[in-house]
Amino acid sequence: MIPGFDPSLPTVGVVVFNDVLMTEVTAPFDVFSKLDKDGKKRFNVITVAESSEVVITETGLKLAPDRNFSVCPKLEVLVIPGSYGFAELIKNQALVEFIKSKNGEAKFTMSNCAGAYLVGASKIAVGRKIVTYVGGGKDLQEKYPDLLVQDDSKVSWVMDGNFISSNGNLASYISALELLEKMTSREHRKFAESYLYLEQLSDWSKNQH
Repeated sequence: MIPGFDPSLPTVGVVVFNDVLMTEVTAPFDVFSKLDKDGKKRFNVITVAESSEVVITETGLKLAPDRNFSVCPKLEVLVIPGSYGFAELIKNQALVEFIKSKNGEAKFTMSNCAGAYLVGASKIAVGRKIVTYVGGGKDLQEKYPDLLVQDDSKVSWVMDGNFISSNGNLASYISALELLEKMTSREHRKFAESYLYLEQLSDWSKNQH
């Protein structure tokens, strides 16, 4: 049993694997786990991996997955982070098949950074707009010509239907907040942002001493 899991709430599932990029896991986890202004939880947020073994991010942070692929609950949102080793990840058929399966039941699928390559490999976003890490767009388009790859030098995130993608890193927060607003309200998004101090940090110059 996952501590605090409420089966009446929609579930956000973040896929994790060894060398996953930490921020692309923690950003959507942080955003969707925020309570609302009445102190109520709006989503379950869980990590899902191929096995139940501890996963180590690229920074060395250790994560104990909440669920493995075989016992993952129904997801409302599927989050696909990136990795510097995405060339090997797209060869993992268990991972690709899990993404295909969960995308079929989820209302929204989000990719961050090189997670876009897993989207391409799973063929779940044919004809959809997508963006990847800065500098990776040309290669992504060549590998997956059925994707509508956006200019990553100008586009930080893009939403096309039920797919949303970002450059990753801190842009993972922005795409998560955009999706949060779409699934809840502008009011709840702003409330969540207040806990992240985004307004305080939006003007870096005023914070200098």
